[in-house]
Amino acid sequence: MANPSPNLECRMYESKYPEVDMAVMIQVKNIADMGAYVSLLEYNNIEGMILFSELSRRRIRSISSLIKVGRIEPVMVLRVDKDKGYIDLSKRRVSEEDTQTCVERFNKSKLVHSIMRHVAETVGVDLEELYVNIGWPLYKKHGHAFEAFKIVVTDPDSVLNSLTREVKETGPDGVEVTKVVPAVSEELKDALVSNIRRRMTPQPMKIRADIELKCFQFDGVLHIKEAMKKAEAEGSDDCPVKIKLVAPPLYVLTTQTLDKDKGIVTLNKAIEACITAIEKQKGKLVVKEGARAVSERDDKLLAEHMAKLRMENEEISGDEGSEEEEEDTGMGEVDIDGGSGIIE
Repeated sequence: MANPSPNLECRMYESKYPEVDMAVMIQVKNIADMGAYVSLLEYNNIEGMILFSELSRRRIRSISSLIKVGRIEPVMVLRVDKDKGYIDLSKRRVSEEDTQTCVERFNKSKLVHSIMRHVAETVGVDLEELYVNIGWPLYKKHGHAFEAFKIVVTDPDSVLNSLTREVKETGPDGVEVTKVVPAVSEELKDALVSNIRRRMTPQPMKIRADIELKCFQFDGVLHIKEAMKKAEAEGSDDCPVKIKLVAPPLYVLTTQTLDKDKGIVTLNKAIEACITAIEKQKGKLVVKEGARAVSERDDKLLAEHMAKLRMENEEISGDEGSEEEEEDTGMGEVDIDGGSGIIE
């Protein structure tokens, strides 16, 4: 029967204490005469201590420059006294590699913990019970529950249907027997899959490159059109390439993909194809900014810039713009899907 007030506090891993020589993520709680008291974030905030002698390899001139209350960072476990609950930690012994490994593990564990906690609250079960039956078995089987959750996004049955738990029942003869039953009920499965998909379904990433494209030869617009078609032909269904005019002769190449590296490689190939095509017609392509991942803010700034340029263009009278129009021949916006060449 579901607990109406489930306990939502639990460590992230099956072991109650970290191993010696392991990097763990801590948050500084307060600074005392001999060192700093911290909470081990992955172990349900149990207390540890960093002696001042373990803060830095160099001579300490200012404690406040090395450690501050509230700061979250990786430290190394020096000693663990499970009987007394003492955990001694070191900041100065953490290598760059240890830091990177710890941060990556913590970020994954934090996301798993957030999902598990929300599911426990939704279904009304203790968080530790959820970890015992689901979380920790997935850590054992997949190395990290995060990796199992990634599979759940597309194939939940292959991960969750294999989980079992033992229950004890009293038979008709009064003898207690142990039965193996599924660990995940349908209600729990629905809540878990829903949360995992909402939090972990990958979102397409936009990759962009900025180029300058010119061709002053006869039929330059048509040559640019063909070069752009060659660039777009380098795209694929899961990584399509599009080209958009910013302002003559500036263009942007974009693609959206789940794989950042693939998107960058695809745009670079598109640029090379465009260069080859336009140089055959004595045109020129200059890469202003190479292929890189861009944020929604970058897209917004680009859209605002394009809108501003359009507005400025509309304010120019026909006579004032005649020379510029003549100069921009062969660099206008091209309708690569067909039509007369330049889009009004």
